[in-house]
Amino acid sequence: MPINTVAELRAHISLATKVELSTIPPYLYAMYSIQDRQSEASRLIASVVVEEMLHAALTTNLLLAVGGEPDFGAAAVPSHPGFLAHHKPPLRLELRRCSLEVVRNTFMTIERPQAAGAIPEDDDFETLGQFYAALEVALAELDATHPLFADHQPHRQLADPSFYAPVAFDAADSGGLMLISDLNSANRALEVIIHQGEGVGTARWADPLHLELTHFHKFAQIADGLVPLGPVWPMADNPRAADFPADLRPVSDLFNALYALTFLTMADLFSGTVDQKARIGRLYALMSQCLTPTGRYLAAQPLTATTTAGPTFEVYDLGADPWPTAYGVAAAAAEHHPGLAGVAAALARYAAG
Repeated sequence: MPINTVAELRAHISLATKVELSTIPPYLYAMYSIQDRQSEASRLIASVVVEEMLHAALTTNLLLAVGGEPDFGAAAVPSHPGFLAHHKPPLRLELRRCSLEVVRNTFMTIERPQAAGAIPEDDDFETLGQFYAALEVALAELDATHPLFADHQPHRQLADPSFYAPVAFDAADSGGLMLISDLNSANRALEVIIHQGEGVGTARWADPLHLELTHFHKFAQIADGLVPLGPVWPMADNPRAADFPADLRPVSDLFNALYALTFLTMADLFSGTVDQKARIGRLYALMSQCLTPTGRYLAAQPLTATTTAGPTFEVYDLGADPWPTAYGVAAAAAEHHPGLAGVAAALARYAAG
């Protein structure tokens, strides 16, 4: 549907967040499959994931700024395999180990720059740049006729620049968190997303000093062989926890519980009712000390004679006490998988309140 009303604008901004979040599991799955976690290929993919999280935060700030309500509930958790929402032609997003084919045919298609002179597309978009351009057009048109930013909910936005720090291969001046309070700041936020992701036209760089490649050109480094992929675990395609042997299901449950916690933590961050500094620290610890070690652990576990396991990114119900529940899952997994004891220890202090 076209963007003619404020309600339609909010729906499309929510779609932008969904699109950003839906790319993260395939990227992470590929990253976990690379055996050398310190390799340039692994760290390049990690740098893209970090900025996808930033983009999800910026689109959520934008949604709040125009009076919308973000949703990080179970229904918002992307399903894989699935299709990138509204992309044309249809683009299937799968959980597959890293390969030149996956990087070239899927990741570079997600991040493909728009052609010169390409028109904005609010639905059935060919490139993300055209979709974000359509948001810019709609914001300008609706701001001219509506008090679009009358209540931009600054107390709920994740806007403190200190909450975001670029990782290896990213540059600070390519953009970070910001408060969105008017059309100008909204456009600046969208430009950060566009420049860091697919870039503009043939531009290779996401920052003025040419220190950071766009996502498209980061992936091209791998696809073109400029950055070697190295050994990769033979992870199964699109695994499901129900298909795992009994000894691995607790580990799969742990990963999915941790994945659920990331969405709950993001919901808290934008609720306006918590200490954002404490919660952002919790989110970083969750991603780096819990989710990534568990994903990499699964990647190395034999599943069949020719494949290893991998995280399934499935919805997991944590009930009314999510952090103690997640700790219980971690403790159960660590009992038979001592390599996960550090994950349980990292969760322990949060489970205690």
